[in-house]
Amino acid sequence: MGLLDFLGLGGGAAQPTDASSAETVRKISASLKQMDKEHARYIACFAYLLGRVALADLDISDEETREMEHIVAARADLSEDQAALVVQIAKTQNELFGGTENYVIASEFNRIATRAQKVALLHCLFAVSSSDRSISTVEDNEIRMISQELRLDHADFIAARSAFREHLEVLKRPEESEPEDEQTEQE
Repeated sequence: MGLLDFLGLGGGAAQPTDASSAETVRKISASLKQMDKEHARYIACFAYLLGRVALADLDISDEETREMEHIVAARADLSEDQAALVVQIAKTQNELFGGTENYVIASEFNRIATRAQKVALLHCLFAVSSSDRSISTVEDNEIRMISQELRLDHADFIAARSAFREHLEVLKRPEESEPEDEQTEQE
């Protein structure tokens, strides 16, 4: 089941993984289905793209997940539970189908989002990737690719990127990018 299906924009139904969470999932699902279809589509694409960047380095950290939840809750005016559910589905979809859905979801977001929303998404993508105080080259490249898929100017990408430059691994000196444990072992 895809994120768009879950939000009532496809045909599938959410299946909770255990009985204790079934009622919570049903309540959250029902409240999300009450939302305007275009707004739900926007949220689904937005969350998916956040998850795409978080997974670019093949690991979605707890910090990245919390930042995604915070951003989705704030941008979509969702409760913490709703945002957590949307983010979890977006992460799972990225893990399962990322390679095949990446361009399709980005194209859909490009179609439905305004230019200002696309630029805001770039800042959110960098916020997620920098939540662990490090933006890897792989994450930076993924954001650049999304920027291109959204038909944004290179200047838009650079402006968003510069706000997070202190976290770019490519700009850090080698001793800054090594974890503390490795530094003390070498000394």
